[in-house]
Amino acid sequence: MGLRGPKAKAVIDRFAAKIALTDSGCIEWIAGTNGVGYGVMRLNPENGSRKSYAHRWSYEHHIGPIPDGLHLDHLCRNTVCVNPEHLEPVTQRENALRGIGSPAVNAAKSHCLRGHPLADNNLRIEPGTGYRKCRTCAQIRDAKRPRRSRGKKT
Repeated sequence: MGLRGPKAKAVIDRFAAKIALTDSGCIEWIAGTNGVGYGVMRLNPENGSRKSYAHRWSYEHHIGPIPDGLHLDHLCRNTVCVNPEHLEPVTQRENALRGIGSPAVNAAKSHCLRGHPLADNNLRIEPGTGYRKCRTCAQIRDAKRPRRSRGKKT
């Protein structure tokens, strides 16, 4: 025991205590995440060191440095996955194109998030972007919006 209590655990030990293996092969980060679902860890909590994304730390620890200018793409599409075999360094553009909201992924969808078919009269293609949208969801959303009065201003 040190002057300030028990000796600090090594980063790899703290990392190992905050992961869980899933049936899909993902190794999920079960500790804190940021606002968009990526695992976050402190490299040395005793001295208030910087935070790191858990998937980036895992890749660099197990594979090596991430090449300059590249981002890690979760091939499994699971943002809490820290399995280095599920991570691939790609350009920011490639990562965005592969992302869940990308036009390529949107084009492959047969139904919207609420289960309505994206076909025939229920499909609206956004001018300019080519993004496919659900008309039923748009009607539901519009019905919930408060109506503005069109009366004269006084």
